[in-house]
Amino acid sequence: MDRADIVHDNFLRRSASRDFSHGSAPSGALAASQAVEIYRAACLSRALDRQSRVMQRAGQGFYTIGSSGHEGLAAVAAALRPTDMAFLHYRDAAFQIARSQQVPGQSIAWDMLLSFAASSEDPISGGRHKVLGSKALNIPPQTSTIASHLPKAMGAAYGIGAARRHRPEHAELPDDAIVYCSFGDASANHSTAQGTFNAAQWTSYQSIPLPLLFCCEDNGIGISTKTPKGWIGATFQNRPGLKYFACDGLDIYDTFATAQAAAHYVRTRRKPAFLHIRTIRLYGHAGADMPTTYLSREEVEAEEAQDPLLHMVRQLDASGAMAAEDALAVYNDTNARVARIAAEAVTRPRLTDAAGVMASIIPPKRACKPTNGPSAEARAAAFGSDMKQMADPQIMSRLINWALTDLMLAHGEIVMMGEDVGRKGGVYGVTQKLQARFGQDRMIDTLLDEQSILGLAIGMAQNGFVPMPEIQFLAYLHNAEDQLRGEAATLPFFSNGQYSNPMVLRIAGLGYQKGFGGHFHNDNSVAVLRDIPGLILACPSNGADAARMLRECVRLAREEQRLVVFLEPIALYPMRDLHGEKDGGWMQIYPDPSEVIPYGQVGTHGMGDDLAIVTFGNGTYLSRQAEPALAEAGIKTRIIDTRWLSPLPKAALTAAVQGAKRILIVDETRHTGGMAEALMAHFHEVCPGLPLARLTAEDSFIATGPAYAATMPSKDSIIAAAKALVEGAK
Repeated sequence: MDRADIVHDNFLRRSASRDFSHGSAPSGALAASQAVEIYRAACLSRALDRQSRVMQRAGQGFYTIGSSGHEGLAAVAAALRPTDMAFLHYRDAAFQIARSQQVPGQSIAWDMLLSFAASSEDPISGGRHKVLGSKALNIPPQTSTIASHLPKAMGAAYGIGAARRHRPEHAELPDDAIVYCSFGDASANHSTAQGTFNAAQWTSYQSIPLPLLFCCEDNGIGISTKTPKGWIGATFQNRPGLKYFACDGLDIYDTFATAQAAAHYVRTRRKPAFLHIRTIRLYGHAGADMPTTYLSREEVEAEEAQDPLLHMVRQLDASGAMAAEDALAVYNDTNARVARIAAEAVTRPRLTDAAGVMASIIPPKRACKPTNGPSAEARAAAFGSDMKQMADPQIMSRLINWALTDLMLAHGEIVMMGEDVGRKGGVYGVTQKLQARFGQDRMIDTLLDEQSILGLAIGMAQNGFVPMPEIQFLAYLHNAEDQLRGEAATLPFFSNGQYSNPMVLRIAGLGYQKGFGGHFHNDNSVAVLRDIPGLILACPSNGADAARMLRECVRLAREEQRLVVFLEPIALYPMRDLHGEKDGGWMQIYPDPSEVIPYGQVGTHGMGDDLAIVTFGNGTYLSRQAEPALAEAGIKTRIIDTRWLSPLPKAALTAAVQGAKRILIVDETRHTGGMAEALMAHFHEVCPGLPLARLTAEDSFIATGPAYAATMPSKDSIIAAAKALVEGAK
C-alpha cells in the first residue's frame, strides 16, 4: 500500500477517535483565526501532494516531490509579510498557500494544479516546470539545484539596504522588507550554502545591513542519507554575526511565535538570522521513492505517527479555535475540492512545440527613463586629470575604465562588485579610481568567493539594480558557474519572463600573458558560457571596441533585462604596439560616449577577396600582425572580428564573408569545444563548397614560462595556415 494512503487513512481514523500524538499545548500570540487559516493551508498542501500522485499514475501529472511533513511552514508565512521576498525550499507548498491567504484575488489551488499538470496556463512557469513561485506573492521560482538559491537570497537582502541609500528606478522591495530563504538540513551542508552563510556572517560582522532570514527545515534526512542527530543545532547555534532561533515545526503556535521573533530581529536589526525548524518527511523523497528500502518500517511508522496535521487538529481543538470534528470536515472537503479542480486542470492546454518552450528564455524588454548621459560638469568632476588624456591614444584597460566611469555617471543603478575591484582597482587596474569616484556603495569589495559575488549580483538585480560583477580570471568562474547556468539564466525561463537577472558580468580571460600564471590565470575555453541558453557572450579585441561594446552590453542589461558576459582579453589590456616596438598600433582614442557597437555587429578590416580570416579577441590582434606578410605573398585579406561569441551573429558573419574565395577561422580556444566548431558548421551551411580551414589552440592547458603560447595560434602559424589554404584551394 502506498505510504500516502497509509498516512491518509491514519489521519482519518485518529482524528475521528481523537487519538492524538502527545505534544505541546497551544500557547502564545497566534490568534484563533490565524491558526485556522494555517490549518486550512496545511490541508490544501497535503491534498495537493496526494493529488499529484493520482495525476502521475494517470499520466496527467509530472511532479511528486511533496511537502507532506513540512506543513508547519504555513505558520512561518503567517509571521512574515507578503512584501518580504521569499526564496523557497521545494517542500514549501504550505508556505506559498498561506501567503496566498494574505494577498487578495488568489486562486492558489487552481494555480498549483496547473503547474502539476504542466499546463501552459500555469501562471508562474507557463508549463515549463513544476515550481513554487508567484509574482503576486513575491516568490521567485527556484530550480531544484541543491542550495543554489542561497547566494542570490543574500544578494537580494543586500539590495534592500543598498536601495535605502540609492533607490533604483525599477526597485520593487520596500525599505522595511526582509528576504526569506528556506532549505533542507541536507542542503545546509552544500558548499554553496556554507559559502552563503559565511558571506552573510562576514557582512553582518562589519555591520553592513543584511535583512536576511535563513530557514532550515530539518527533517533529518536527505533522500536516503540521515543527518547526524543534533548536527544543525550544533553547527549553527554559535556562529558570529548569525542569530540562531529554533522551534518545533509540529507545533504551529511555537513556530509562529519563533518565526515572528526571528523576523522582528532581522527587520529591526537589519542583520541575518538562522531559523531552525524541526520537521518530518512523509512518503519518502518523491513519488517513486520507497522509504522502507533504506529505513526500517518502525522508523517510517514512528515518523507517520507524528503527522503535523494531527498535531494541528489536537492544538486547534484544545485552544477552542476549531473542534476536531470540524477540522476533519475541512480536511475531507479540501481533498474533494482539489480532486474536482484537478479534473479540470488536466484538460488545460500544454506546450507543444519548441517555440513555445523557448519563448521565455529571453526576458521581455522594460521601459527605462530616458537619459542624456552625464553633464560636462559631472564628467569633468569625475574624470579629473584623465580628461586631458582623452585626446591621445590609450591602451584597452584605460579605455574600459573610462567607459565604466561614463556608464556609472549616466546610470545610478549600476553597481560593481568583486575581489579587489574597489580600493585596489582590480588586479590589472581596470577599475582604478572608480571607488573614489562613486563610493563603496557602488564599488563593492567582496570576500574571495565567486559564488557569493555572482549571488550578490543576481540578488541585487531583483531589486532594480544593474549589477556589473567582476570575476578576476576566467578559470575562477568554474567555482561558481551554476549561479549563471542554474539560477540567472533559468529565472526568466521558469517564471515565464516575470522575473529576470539583468547584469553585465565582466571576466578577465583568455591566454597569451607572456608566461604569467599558467592555466589558472590563462583559461582559453569559453564552452561553459556558450551553451547557456539566453546568455550573451561578448569579447572585444581592442580598447575602442571594448568601450563601445560595453555601452551596448549595459543597454542590453538595463533595457532588455539580458544576462551578458563581457570577456576581456587580459593580454590585450596593456597592448600598445602592433607591428613594431613603440609603433602604438594597438592603442585607440576614447570614443565619444554616444558611440556604441550594436549587438550582433561584427568588425571588418580590409576588403581582400582571396581570404577572409574570421576570428576574435587575441586572434584579431595576431591576424592583424600577420597581415603584412600575407600581403607580401600576394594574398588579399580581410579580417573579420566576430565580437559577439554567443549567440553567434550568423547573418552578420555571412554578409561579412561575401565575395571571399576562402575562409580561415583563427580560434584561440581549444580544438575540441572551441569557437571554431560553431563557426565551421555555420560557414559550411551557408557557404557550401567554399574552402574552409581552421587554426585552433590545442586541447591543452596553458603552461607557465616560455612555452606559454606554444599551444595556441601565433602570427607565424596564421601566416602558414593562410598560405596553405590559398595554395591548396587553387
